[in-house]
Amino acid sequence: MKTNDYSRYMSPFSWRYGSEKMRRIFSEENKYRLWRKVWVALAKAEAKEGLVSKEELADLEKHQNDIDIERIWEIEKDTRHDVVAAIKEFSEKAKIGGGKIHLGATSMDITDNAETVRIQEALLVIEDELKKLLKAFGQKIEKYADFPCMGYTHLQPAEPTTLGYRFAFYAQDLLMDLELLQFVKKNLKSKGMKGAVGTSASYVRLLDQKRAKEMEKEVLAKLELEAFEITNQTAPRKIEFWVASLLAGVTQSLNKFAFDVRFMQSPGLREWEEPFSKSQVGSSAMPFKRNPIKAEQICSLARLVVSLSRIPWDNAASQLLERTLDDSANRRVVIPEMFLAVDEMLSSATNLLDGLMIYEEVTRKNLEFFFAFSTSEVILMEAVKKGADRQKMHEILREISMKAWQEMHSGRENPMGNLILASKEIKKYLSAADIKKILDLKNYTGNATQKSDELTEKIKKISL
Repeated sequence: MKTNDYSRYMSPFSWRYGSEKMRRIFSEENKYRLWRKVWVALAKAEAKEGLVSKEELADLEKHQNDIDIERIWEIEKDTRHDVVAAIKEFSEKAKIGGGKIHLGATSMDITDNAETVRIQEALLVIEDELKKLLKAFGQKIEKYADFPCMGYTHLQPAEPTTLGYRFAFYAQDLLMDLELLQFVKKNLKSKGMKGAVGTSASYVRLLDQKRAKEMEKEVLAKLELEAFEITNQTAPRKIEFWVASLLAGVTQSLNKFAFDVRFMQSPGLREWEEPFSKSQVGSSAMPFKRNPIKAEQICSLARLVVSLSRIPWDNAASQLLERTLDDSANRRVVIPEMFLAVDEMLSSATNLLDGLMIYEEVTRKNLEFFFAFSTSEVILMEAVKKGADRQKMHEILREISMKAWQEMHSGRENPMGNLILASKEIKKYLSAADIKKILDLKNYTGNATQKSDELTEKIKKISL
C-alpha cells in the first residue's frame, strides 16, 4: 500500500497530527487484521459446534495474518462491498477453510466488533496521555500553590488568587474528563454475533438458542469484549456518541487552558509564554515574533473535534429502524480523526505545560499594579459595619477608582491605596491602621493554597 504518494491528497492526520501509535490503531492494516481476528474467533467457536472442521480451522489460522490490502481494494472495485472483498481475498489464501469464512455472520458482526476493539485501544492511549498531562499540572499546582497573582474576570483585574489555584482549575476539568473516560471504557460494549437485525436468527438456525448464545460468548472471550444484549444490525450508536462526547469534553478542557495561555502571553500581561526553541521561527515576515503557535494549534483542533462530535449524535438519532447505511462513510473519518486530534492536543498540551515560561517578577508587578482595586469591596463592607451608608460609600470608592484609573492611564503607578488613606469620608469609619490591614495582600487569597494542595494529593494518586 502506497503511504507517501505526494501527487495525491494526504490527510494531515497521516503524518502531521497524532502519534504513530494512534495512527497504527486506525490504520487499514490494523482494521483488516482485526477483521481477520473476528473471523477466526468465529470459526473457532463454530468448530467447537462441529460447523467448521479441524482442517478448515487450521487453514484459516495459518493464513490469518497473510493479508494483501491492494488485492482487497482491487476486488472491492467489482463488489462495491469492502467486507465481501475482504472475505474473497481471505478465501483466496485459505483455500481449505475459505468456504466457511463468515458463516452465519452479517458484515456488522465483523466490522462493529473490530471497531470496538480499535476504540478500546484508542481510549487507552488517550487515558495514558490524560494522566501524563494531569501529572504535569500536579507539579505546577504544587510549585505555585501559594504564589499570588492577579485574578481576572471579564478580562479585567478582579481579586488576587494564586497561580497554583488557577492551574488547579484546569486540572479539575481534566480529572472530570478522566472519570468520564473510565466510565465510557468500563461500559464500552460491542455488537457481538447477532446477525442481520440483531436477533441472532442465523446462528439459531445453525445451532439453537442456547448453543448460539454460548458460541457468541466464546467469540467475545477471544476478542476480550462484552456485548450489548439488545442490538439491531449494528451495536447501539449511542456508545459512539458517548465516546464523541468524552473526546469533545477533553478538547473543551484543553481549549480553556490553551486560550488562557494565549491571553497570558499577550502584550500588557506577558506573565506566561509557551516554550520557544532556539531555531523556531515565529513569522516569515516579522523576525521578532514569538507566537503561541502550540496553544493556537490546540484551539484549532478543538474546533474540529467539537464539530465532528455532532456527527455521532446524528448517527445514533437518525439510524432508521434496524439499520441504515448513512453512518458508514462518516464513521470512517469521524472516529479516527477525533482520536488523532485529541491525541495530538494532549501531547501538545503536556509539552506546552512542561516548558511553560512563567515570568514571576512580571506577575508580581501586575499584581501590585492592580491589587489596590481589589480592596474596594472590603473597604466598603468594613465601613458599612462601622456605620457608613452603603450607597454613599460605594460612590466615594467609585470616584476614587476612576481617579486612580485616570492616573494609571497617564503612565503612573496605581494611587488607589494612597487615595483611600487620604479620604476624609473613609477615615470617619476606618483608621489608617484598619485601612493598611485591609490593604495587606495576605488577606485576599482565601483558601486557594489549601484547595490547591488538596487537588495535588488527588493527582498524586493517579497511577500511570
